[in-house]
Amino acid sequence: MVTDLPRIVVAAPASGHGKTTVATGLMAALCRTGLEVSGHKVGPDYIDPGYHALATGRPGRNLDPHLVGEERIVPLLLHGAGAGAGRPADVAVIEGVMGLYDGHIGGDGFASTAHVAALTGAPVVLVVDISHASRSIAAVVLGMASYDPAVHIAGVVLNKAGSVRHSDEVRRALAPLGIPVLGVLQRDDDVTAPSRHLGLVPAAERPEAARSLDHLAGKVAASIDLEAVMRIAREAPPLAGGAWSARAALGGVGADHGGACRDAPGDGRAPGVDDDEARPLIAVAGGRAFTFRYAETVELLEAAGCSVVPFDPLADEALPDTAAGIYRGGGFPEVHAADLAANEQMLRALRAATMAGTPTVAECAGLLYLCRTLDGVPMVGAVDADAAMAPRLTLAYRRSTAGADSVLATAGTEVTGHEFHRTAVNPPAGAAGSRADEPGAAPAWTSSAGPEGFVSGSVHASYLHTHWAGHPAMAARFAAHARRFATARRPARLG
Repeated sequence: MVTDLPRIVVAAPASGHGKTTVATGLMAALCRTGLEVSGHKVGPDYIDPGYHALATGRPGRNLDPHLVGEERIVPLLLHGAGAGAGRPADVAVIEGVMGLYDGHIGGDGFASTAHVAALTGAPVVLVVDISHASRSIAAVVLGMASYDPAVHIAGVVLNKAGSVRHSDEVRRALAPLGIPVLGVLQRDDDVTAPSRHLGLVPAAERPEAARSLDHLAGKVAASIDLEAVMRIAREAPPLAGGAWSARAALGGVGADHGGACRDAPGDGRAPGVDDDEARPLIAVAGGRAFTFRYAETVELLEAAGCSVVPFDPLADEALPDTAAGIYRGGGFPEVHAADLAANEQMLRALRAATMAGTPTVAECAGLLYLCRTLDGVPMVGAVDADAAMAPRLTLAYRRSTAGADSVLATAGTEVTGHEFHRTAVNPPAGAAGSRADEPGAAPAWTSSAGPEGFVSGSVHASYLHTHWAGHPAMAARFAAHARRFATARRPARLG
């Protein structure tokens, strides 16, 4: 199968040059012209895809070879650009990560923007902050363009220009390179998003985000040649292979991993049971405090035969009555700790649910919320640990091994993931050598950084973020545990 998908990668020589501003602005501006745009992000970041979703009206998607494997990058790109969110995309805009050639430390550029550009055959639009240089910018662009022949830099956007005279000087220096300047953005504080300890403030936490994005779209449309951008995007070669499918990904998961839908009918129901019995309800934390999760997480749970409903720990006072599983992804509970603690009804409901054995998965922010306290403020108390802000940022890819059987993985399962937090829990992990079916807790994962996280009864709580498209057995196992929990508490039929 061969697919024509116009596409570009928006990259930069380093962080801070304005990739997110230009990439998100391009998505919004192209949408304004009537095109269907699919937004993607290189790497594990959750925040930028939130802005992409706001710009395009489609789920933001991540493309990370470390988390999902090189072989899934093109299928996931095609899936995100397919008809899953409505009409198939006319163009895919892929925002890079860090500098163009920066990837997994020690991996020789693995999982870098350049790596993903090469895997997807996508031409690169290079965004360069010119605020502190003029002719020297040409040397930077030349170095970027000639460093790796597998990467094609097809155009440049000059960002943070001080004046027209300044940007014209840069244009003249770039002219001999034969790489066109697609546009110039002047310094404008209105097109930057506010930041805090983990980067940009998520779009879901900014009521004014839509207004700011509308301003940015107008600025980009007036400053960047959108027709030239689309000409470059259409020059991308056809992509071989098919789109990723949650159902197909789960089809190869065996019963030993809890796979429940290999032989399921086309609507995702397990065979031989009615809808209520077949589709356990998974409550997924959302709202302003829990904004981080990959779009494929929900798609995999639904393909595994679950119904997925959101709940807001800040606003809701109870879980859905029939919740048979709970998923809490990442976010910023440390910013909203006081308000989370004030919602005592939800704290009690979650404490009761975990004590009753409801299968529960918590990643990073979810772990903090399940602790006894967060910065001294009472939390759920399902994890026997306390959390607090830390002086240093933890940001690292991990190759981790499951420390115990849990609702997410069997002991010894190896996964790839990442950590991104400026908090710490004490103790950092369950007791080494303990088992989930004994009092206390076992570590959720062990990596080169040591044991981390907690497995206790039906709870799996950890700092490690995993992309379930790379490990579909985790979704299948969680769904199977939820189904068993729902069946066990369902009153016996009379007959």
